[in-house]
Amino acid sequence: MDRGYMVRGVTRSSFSKFLMWILPWTALLALGLYAAWLCFSRGLNQTHMDNRFAFGLWIFLDLTVIALGAGAFFTGFLVYILKKEELKAVINSAVVLGFVCYSGAVAVLMVDVGQPLRAWFTFWHPNVHSMLTEVTFCISCYLAVLFIEYLPIILKNRKLRQVPSFLVFEFELHKLMVVLAGVGTILSFFHQGSLGGLYGVLRGRPFAFREGLAIWPSTFFLFILSALAAGPCFILLTTWLVSKISRKRLVRPEVFSELGQISGILLIVYTLLKTVDTLVWINGTSPARGFPAYQYYQWKPFGTWILFAEIVLFGLLPAVILLSRRLRAHRGWLLTAAVLVCGGVALNRFVLTIQTLALPTLPFDRFLSYLPSWQETAAFLAIVAYGVLVYSFSFRYLNLFPQERELARP
Repeated sequence: MDRGYMVRGVTRSSFSKFLMWILPWTALLALGLYAAWLCFSRGLNQTHMDNRFAFGLWIFLDLTVIALGAGAFFTGFLVYILKKEELKAVINSAVVLGFVCYSGAVAVLMVDVGQPLRAWFTFWHPNVHSMLTEVTFCISCYLAVLFIEYLPIILKNRKLRQVPSFLVFEFELHKLMVVLAGVGTILSFFHQGSLGGLYGVLRGRPFAFREGLAIWPSTFFLFILSALAAGPCFILLTTWLVSKISRKRLVRPEVFSELGQISGILLIVYTLLKTVDTLVWINGTSPARGFPAYQYYQWKPFGTWILFAEIVLFGLLPAVILLSRRLRAHRGWLLTAAVLVCGGVALNRFVLTIQTLALPTLPFDRFLSYLPSWQETAAFLAIVAYGVLVYSFSFRYLNLFPQERELARP
């Protein structure tokens, strides 16, 4: 073992095995960087997006990644604000996942914009009437917060702790965790909502348009709730997956159960409100815009099955499983429910991004089809590879799971 850089009290695989693990992900990252370079050097004609289909794979997966990354701010809120001490077992991992998700999302947006050298325009020349301006500021600020929260985890490395100034700096940063958790919660709350509100105010897209609650459309609140429900399940899944790959016990079973219960409570609230929102849209909002709701489900592959899957299969079913103590105690049911929850938030983002733009909005419009180019696919897979690499190095050299040392004892 290369024990000199390992976490105190636990062991890791040999460096040769670790190298074999990271090599494929490094190759995938290199391919994605090449695809991004093609988009930068030749333009967005490398993609299959156009003026009619301006949102594609990148935006859909970007919204999904940001929703799954909500586990970082929500877990921080539960640990530092609501004092859920049992979740300290996964708070470090949640911070790393949040940092990976948000930094990866920003990187994809840089490619999606097509003019990365002008990215600063959104800060210097903000469109104060656009929800995306608020989203840009909140995501940028929260990414900075995540970086500051990530620093104490890095500084706990055995070698870095031998430097006295680093030890003092890490101690001082810990005093700010409560403040950072509160700030991160506020920033994430509003940008998650504004991402949903963006679709709800699209009057030219009757499929997505929603009536307002106060000054916000209903999608503002539904996006927040769906992200809060999916975040704990994503942490649950990644913790279980890392445990299986590393063949180590990382947290106690009660932590999995707690994450599942929290997600179940939020998911049942979201599912009920989503159902009410859908019924209001079908019977009031859509007909008032001149479009009977059934018309939106006449074009394949967007039949009524997709609405059923979103609300029942990926909403009500996992909520029932997660709220049942008996089912939640069974690891198979718990993991199945967590996969369904994460799949549900991805499906919701797909519907609002891809289906919204594919459906006709005028009688003479045609149904639009879209398939991502290999450059789009490779660029996003690079973000996945980046996330795996950052998390792998963090798991190997940092103390992501405080309970691991205790559980490793015979």
